[in-house]
Amino acid sequence: MSDTDGDSGTVTPELRIRQLEDRLSDETERLVKLYDAYEQQERDIVGLRAEIEVLEKEVIDKEIDREGLEQLLSEKDNRVRDLELDHAKATKRIEHLEPELEKMEEKYTREKDRLARVFEIAEELDGDLRLAVAEMKARDDWYVSHMQIFEDLNKAIKVRYDMIENAVEAERKSTHMQRALKDRLDEILSAPPEEAAGMVKEIADDLEDDGVLNRSNEEEE
Repeated sequence: MSDTDGDSGTVTPELRIRQLEDRLSDETERLVKLYDAYEQQERDIVGLRAEIEVLEKEVIDKEIDREGLEQLLSEKDNRVRDLELDHAKATKRIEHLEPELEKMEEKYTREKDRLARVFEIAEELDGDLRLAVAEMKARDDWYVSHMQIFEDLNKAIKVRYDMIENAVEAERKSTHMQRALKDRLDEILSAPPEEAAGMVKEIADDLEDDGVLNRSNEEEE
């Protein structure tokens, strides 16, 4: 049995099914190709968006860099102008200070010479000081080694002064006693005989109490 009827020219069901299957296969293949193309376009779009974002970021970064460079150049120009102004001021200041600088150099030279002289004097004084210290040390050593002699001499001088003071005091007392005895003797000589004997005894007792008679007897012995 054939797919078509030669007499009537009608399409058999088998032929129709095969035609539909072929058409379905073609449409499916075309749809797959369209879907693949769609996915590729989606991927391309995503890639383009990423590139656009990167480019936009680069544009923003470049704009920021440009603004930063412009600000840096502006600051540099301002700094250069400030430096030029400072240089001009410094030049003028140097012109005004050059005479003062010459005076300062002359003064510095004089002060340097004076300071050198001061150092020379200081060295001389230091030598004199060292010599004086050595002399003082030698004197102190000599004094320490002879200290006992000075102490003995001081004691001897004190003893001598004490002896002189004692002798002066004894002489003063002796003079006073001699004057008192003379007055008493004058009284005895002018007194009656009966009173004179008693007065002589009183004088003898006073001399004995003072130790004068005892010392006289010891000296005679």
